[in-house]
Amino acid sequence: KSVAVAVASLIAKVYRDNVMKKYASKDPYYDFENNACYVTKKHVEGLRKHGITPIHRRDFEPIKSMIKRGGNNGQ
Repeated sequence: KSVAVAVASLIAKVYRDNVMKKYASKDPYYDFENNACYVTKKHVEGLRKHGITPIHRRDFEPIKSMIKRGGNNGQ
């Protein structure tokens, strides 16, 4: 059972990485291909300069705080 879970987790990660690379080619300002769901300095700089994209999750930080402050709601 745990082997199946481990394999499924690996498949999901590879799939997510590929999706994020596609988003990165569309919106290169956010460092999507490198941030692995953790906020990086380059990602935050992209948010400040270019705003929030439709793929940004609005219930996670720092997006949540940006929206509360009336910040850049993006594209």
